[in-house]
Amino acid sequence: MNIVFLDRDGVINKFPGKGQYVTSPGGFSFLPGSIEAIKKLNDNDFKVYVVSNQAGVAKGLYSQKDLDAIDRKMTEGLKKKKAHVDGIYYCTHSSDEKCSCRKPATGLLQKAMEGYKGNSGCVFFIGDSMVDIETAKNQNINSILVLSGRVKLSEQDTWRMRPDYVFDNLLLAAYYLCNHYGK
Repeated sequence: MNIVFLDRDGVINKFPGKGQYVTSPGGFSFLPGSIEAIKKLNDNDFKVYVVSNQAGVAKGLYSQKDLDAIDRKMTEGLKKKKAHVDGIYYCTHSSDEKCSCRKPATGLLQKAMEGYKGNSGCVFFIGDSMVDIETAKNQNINSILVLSGRVKLSEQDTWRMRPDYVFDNLLLAAYYLCNHYGK
């Protein structure tokens, strides 16, 4: 069983901007090709999980109810195109709470993988930031950086670590994974 973890903002939906948050369903907008990418992963028997820090809840910028409504918009948008995610895991803590689930900690990945002990094939984390890459490295899984959000290729001299793969967007990453690791 191959598994793909996806960060949300900047990978699936439009990155709201540094220090900004998607605070309501109206602020959630799929990136071009992201639904097609998730469907392609689904069709090639990848388990797909969303793993994202959402500290805006702890900061009081939006509520858990708002986050649930954003999830509904995302999952309904995927469902309309016959795509789905197998689970959604968020850390809603602030960075000073020192929890084990806030990326780059691996608590959310471990929770999602509980049912796969010894049964997972290739595991990938696709994100748009160095925190996502660090999370993958901390879990000892393959890291994929997409350039559709926070990080730009022109900044690679400042990257604290190197991702295993770099693609312009989720769709290109999905095509690569499906061609090399799919059914």
